[in-house]
Amino acid sequence: MTTILSVLDDPVRASLLGSHAHLAERRGRVLRYPPDVAPFLSMPPDPGPADWDDVAALAGPGGHVSLPGAVSPPLAGWAETANVPGVQLAGEQVAGLYDADVVRLDSADVPEMLELVGRTKPGPFLPRTVELGVYLGIRSGGVLVAMAGERLHPPGWTEISAVCTDPAHRGRGLATRLVLAVAAGIRDRGETPFLHASAANAGAIRLYERLGFRLRRTTNFRTVRVPERAPGTALPTMGAA
Repeated sequence: MTTILSVLDDPVRASLLGSHAHLAERRGRVLRYPPDVAPFLSMPPDPGPADWDDVAALAGPGGHVSLPGAVSPPLAGWAETANVPGVQLAGEQVAGLYDADVVRLDSADVPEMLELVGRTKPGPFLPRTVELGVYLGIRSGGVLVAMAGERLHPPGWTEISAVCTDPAHRGRGLATRLVLAVAAGIRDRGETPFLHASAANAGAIRLYERLGFRLRRTTNFRTVRVPERAPGTALPTMGAA
């Protein structure tokens, strides 16, 4: 079990080296998703100045990148723009449950999905995020009012993400139904669901724990901004003063 769980320590890297390799953008030892798919980037476990140069080259001057919580950027010119405490939950005990009212969403539904995400703020969801896995929704009067889907996909695991419900339709258990429906598809593939949540979102964490998820570890959702390049100069790295 220890060997299997270790891929969850850096699920971004495990995904980009595995089932999402066709989406991976690579420079040196740095991997990332295309910016319109997901904002996540993975550093090697022992990043050095050359790796940070590669991050800067991938993101561009002034670009924003999401980093694993344990990775610290070089100090010269790099600005941390977000640092949100979070949790990672593993769902070994989550069986899943299919739901006849749930519909599968695809690229044609993206405008409506983006509109729902804009109203509910569940976390990053971009124009091509739907390519990462199966996304499911519930409609009311033909309007999408709740959704959830699959994001990171390290070996043996699939992350449930973008769980959101329109404020006017909360309190009806739609998020529970969708999480269980997504989990059912994951289980049918012989995989185990996991997810991330903001540590401040106590209500969501309680819901996930009631469904059988367990706290695996705490983490931080961190974003840093690449230094702006002055004309005719190189981007500063850890060796820069």
